[in-house]
Amino acid sequence: MTRISDRARTPVAVLGAGSYGTSLAIQYARTGTPVLLWGRNATAIGAMASARENECYLPGATFPDGIEPVTDLADALGRCDEALVVVPSHALRQTLEAMKVTRRCPERVSWATKGLELETGKLPHEVVGEVLGDGGQHAVLSGPTFAAELGRGLPTALTVASDDEAYATSIAERITDGAFRAYTSGDIVGVEVGGATKNVMAIGAGISDGLGFGSNARVALVTRGLSEMMRFGLARGALAETFMGLAGMGDLVLTCTDNQSRNRRMGLALASGKTVAEAEAEIQQVVEGVLAARAVHKVAQDMDVDMPITEQIFRVLYEGVTPNDAVRALFQRATGAEFSPG
Repeated sequence: MTRISDRARTPVAVLGAGSYGTSLAIQYARTGTPVLLWGRNATAIGAMASARENECYLPGATFPDGIEPVTDLADALGRCDEALVVVPSHALRQTLEAMKVTRRCPERVSWATKGLELETGKLPHEVVGEVLGDGGQHAVLSGPTFAAELGRGLPTALTVASDDEAYATSIAERITDGAFRAYTSGDIVGVEVGGATKNVMAIGAGISDGLGFGSNARVALVTRGLSEMMRFGLARGALAETFMGLAGMGDLVLTCTDNQSRNRRMGLALASGKTVAEAEAEIQQVVEGVLAARAVHKVAQDMDVDMPITEQIFRVLYEGVTPNDAVRALFQRATGAEFSPG
């Protein structure tokens, strides 16, 4: 039986009307929670309000009763006691600053943004803390969730991580309903590292498959990618067990193995000879792994964390190395113990 508190009936502002933001708004509305779905594009928001569907980014997923598409950020924040930010990593700081300027930002703020801030290498919770301060209740939602499947109501699970156990639990109870289940965690860093690094590995998986290297190569890349993810996370203070869960291995496997993943499709396109710009034009949505590869590579170098897959993906994206040469470089590395620091 779904557990719905009195608070669950108060509105949530979902900031970001792309595919993922829309799917999370739909899931909240399924539980009986009123949702203010905010976006900047007045034309697109108007079309959603009229069609009761995000025909551009999430076609076929009809809005349940309770979703109100809006463009007035201050009004949306003033009408709720909680906000969920679902924007790409490069837009997170700008969105948070806009929230702060309204002077109506609620104390309870969560986010489903995945990736590092490119200029600073900061994780999302660090950006949130810088902009909004540490006085409120904060949480991150992450895990293996393709927006199209969530929008259709197919079985899905994710992780809600917060330093405030009661807040994480309240979100999990509020959003869990029917075929959707949320688990809680206290490891914000680990959950965010999983979300940031898995997109880089998915580009690599797409390259490998696009070059016809087969299942053996794919599973080797995914497994060693998990190892890189863990090394990076542990260096940032994460818990190892987090990477065995939904926000680690779960999200990694999903993103690396299914063509719904924009990052995997980027790798497939690169393997076919397309440029990054050509692939992005074909995909027509933000491919988070492109910027993530640059940010993760820089932070890993600064922290002296060995991430050979990330390094080769970075070289393909930014240094003109061919996909074939990148894969060859990985398999020509010196032999070593599987569980050594490198």
